[in-house]
Amino acid sequence: MVKVDLSGAIGFLDGEGPDYGAAGVAHRALAEGTWAGAEFTGWRQLPRRVQGEELKKILAAAERIRDTSEVLVVVGIGGSYLGARAGIELIQPKDGPEIIFAGTGLSADDLNDKLERLGDRDFSINVVSKSGTTLEPAAAFRIWKGVLEKKYGAGAKKRIYATTDAHKGVLKGIADAEGYETFVVPDDVGGRFSVLSAVGLLPLAAAGCDVRTLVGTAAESMYALDQRGPENPAWQYAATRNALYAHGKTIEILACYEPSFRYMAEWWKQLYGESEGKNGVGIYPASVEYNADLHSMGQYIQDGPRTLMETVVSFERPRRDFEMPFAMGDPDGLNYLAGRGLSDISRVAMEAVKAAHIAGGVPNIGVSVPLRDEAGFAELVCFFEMACAISGYMLGVNPFDQPGVEAYKKNMFRMLGKPGT
Repeated sequence: MVKVDLSGAIGFLDGEGPDYGAAGVAHRALAEGTWAGAEFTGWRQLPRRVQGEELKKILAAAERIRDTSEVLVVVGIGGSYLGARAGIELIQPKDGPEIIFAGTGLSADDLNDKLERLGDRDFSINVVSKSGTTLEPAAAFRIWKGVLEKKYGAGAKKRIYATTDAHKGVLKGIADAEGYETFVVPDDVGGRFSVLSAVGLLPLAAAGCDVRTLVGTAAESMYALDQRGPENPAWQYAATRNALYAHGKTIEILACYEPSFRYMAEWWKQLYGESEGKNGVGIYPASVEYNADLHSMGQYIQDGPRTLMETVVSFERPRRDFEMPFAMGDPDGLNYLAGRGLSDISRVAMEAVKAAHIAGGVPNIGVSVPLRDEAGFAELVCFFEMACAISGYMLGVNPFDQPGVEAYKKNMFRMLGKPGT
């Protein structure tokens, strides 16, 4: 279960404390579906819904991909790929095909680099799009599909897996016409909340992650996070960050001391930025990678404008530790660390940073899970999703829409000359 440490934040609230009453009202509205966006709260039941036949289908497809392909190309953008990439990068499975993520932009150089990386290896495609009309992944799918068809001819269609709407849309029409195996993007789940559906689970399973454990842990976590009261870590996080926001802390930095957390932070930025940033309000989500960014962004965090709050994610123990070696003659002066585990040294560094930042005026919220594995990933996903929904309602916004995203699309399609724009 996720643990939240508020000891580094409470002192910045002038004795008021987090507003757990408001968190409770928001949670009740979420559970009862009485506020805006209720039609997109199916993510709360996803771990239970996906168990059974759907999970069997996902695992069977993943096994076929693993048997026939050295590479899986996942085509998608935003919530259609970030959750899967976050999990794969965090868990670091060892025995699956390489996963290449495509369709996240329109860079010709990036596309050609990925095609060169693929080389002549056997591959399959998982295209993920609710509608099939978002330009970046649609263009990428056309290109990668062409490469696949050139390599395999009529057999290419057996290597394409489409995750899309159950009944309608351009991609659904193509998939039905071509005979691709299809998986469903649930109607009641927005893209940024969809990682625990086939959107995220198929790439995760193909990469070699234990999705049975992942889904089982997620089901337990969603149940635990639905409990009402100040002991709920989602309440603690949502209420505290909103209280800090009211005290002028308008930017939240998500930090972690594990380099593999990088895309988890990217997923978190979409989750909170797209959910909360509307109607002229919202906490700006940013991220850093410690220790590396302590030697670049550290100066700004320590001494820059005091509009920052910091949330630090940690794992209570490493998968494997490494003992600092002893060196004869102590030429580098590091023998005072000899015999200590690197994880223990890192923990001390983390405590030192926390103390320095708090003294410098940056509130610190700690979030921890036991281990960097499938269970830890599932717990973090459920925790951040639940806290995001509660936090968004506390801010007074609909956390499940994203009207501002369409503005650039309208301009882009018009300027490219798309018919009807």
